[in-house]
Amino acid sequence: MRTSVFTLHIVTWNVATAEPPKDVASLLQLDVEPPTDLYVIGLQEVNATPVRFLSDLLVEDAWSHVFMDTLAPRGFVKVTSVRMQGLLLLVFAKQLHLPFIRNVQATYTRTGFFGYWGNKGGVTVRFSFYGHMVCFLNCHLAAHVNYALQRVDEIEYILETQDFDLPDTPHVRDHKAVFWFGDLNFRIADHGLHFLRSSINSGRLHLLWDKDQLTMMKKKEAFLQEFEEGPLNFKPTYKFDRNSETYDTSPPRTWFGFTGKKRKPAWTDRILWRIKAKTFPPEDEDEKASTSSDEGLDEYPLQVTQDKYTSDMSYGASDHKPVIATFSLEVKKCFDTPLVHVSPLGVWSADQEALLNYTVQEDFLSSTWDWIALYKVGFKSALDYETFVWVREEELPETNEVIQLHVDKDEIPLLGGDYVLGYYSTNMQSIIGLSANFQIMESKRAVMEGLVPENINGLNQ
Repeated sequence: MRTSVFTLHIVTWNVATAEPPKDVASLLQLDVEPPTDLYVIGLQEVNATPVRFLSDLLVEDAWSHVFMDTLAPRGFVKVTSVRMQGLLLLVFAKQLHLPFIRNVQATYTRTGFFGYWGNKGGVTVRFSFYGHMVCFLNCHLAAHVNYALQRVDEIEYILETQDFDLPDTPHVRDHKAVFWFGDLNFRIADHGLHFLRSSINSGRLHLLWDKDQLTMMKKKEAFLQEFEEGPLNFKPTYKFDRNSETYDTSPPRTWFGFTGKKRKPAWTDRILWRIKAKTFPPEDEDEKASTSSDEGLDEYPLQVTQDKYTSDMSYGASDHKPVIATFSLEVKKCFDTPLVHVSPLGVWSADQEALLNYTVQEDFLSSTWDWIALYKVGFKSALDYETFVWVREEELPETNEVIQLHVDKDEIPLLGGDYVLGYYSTNMQSIIGLSANFQIMESKRAVMEGLVPENINGLNQ
């Protein structure tokens, strides 16, 4: 089977409790070529005051809404999200990929206040993408220049303790590809404020790399050496005056007699990745740092190439600037047939009961809690349905058995439009089968209820 290449777009941004901007097009780099297949967005310090956090548990938070509203019209669906106080991780995929994203699981780890407070820590999403196990970890680690060792301890603790209910990938580092990002809070050591700013202003960023704490720690810690990172060819992303591209000019503040200092610029916001160790060590030690793969004895190899690593200075709501990385994922698909085939039967309208067929094409752990939903084309998430029906309740279907279900006419939208059917697997936490797009006809009831004008002899009255 030939390889396929997919584009992954990752954003990390400490939003410092700010409300989302109205336009996130630049952040998502819409309309790029080749088009993006997966968006993964990691935010830190999302507004998590008690009242706000509780309301966000009941309905989607404002940040999730702005990304869903932007991406859904372009055919992207939210696969899942996970929130731990101010930490938020969102995953979106092009609709056509949904049946091949399986075994979605999310977890989180608190590291703030001895592990009891969730203002610091990590939130993680993992899933199988065309059979390849991938994992995304969004972190917010301990602050301040003197706590570099604590930051290392925190990420090591997160990597070692987070687990998943899957035998092949029980821990983060068991996955074929891991992407680790967030406000990692590593600072630039030793250099004074004047040297830092003059190096940045003159474009001599390379003078600062050796004193970047994460770079320094990678030389000492074996587990950090497993992670790769592109060159830091963008300005440090912290700390800025809000709504500007000017580094911190706030006057020194005094707490209980101690005088505070201006924050030094630092690359606190980072995106790294790790490929599970090859079966044999690579022969060519000079392989490009921006490309890695798990080729060896693996029949279905995965290669990751970083195409872009930059920041976007145009966003000023926070004292951090967002960081963006794009990757090409070159994979051999382990499968390319959906687990379930779903299709509408006959004409659908709210004037009559509708029918659909579904067929399990390959054995999987199905459940009587699985359901088939009707979605309007451009839907935002698996829960953004018009209506749904449970799969057959008496017994689970046999492979290749054609099963017919009825949809009550009162559940069908009165107005016409383009729709799609999706089979949702409770065990896999994902849509594992999608019909082709189809049209629901405008119902006579819509005319009777005055929702649309009556058409007489081709003329709207």
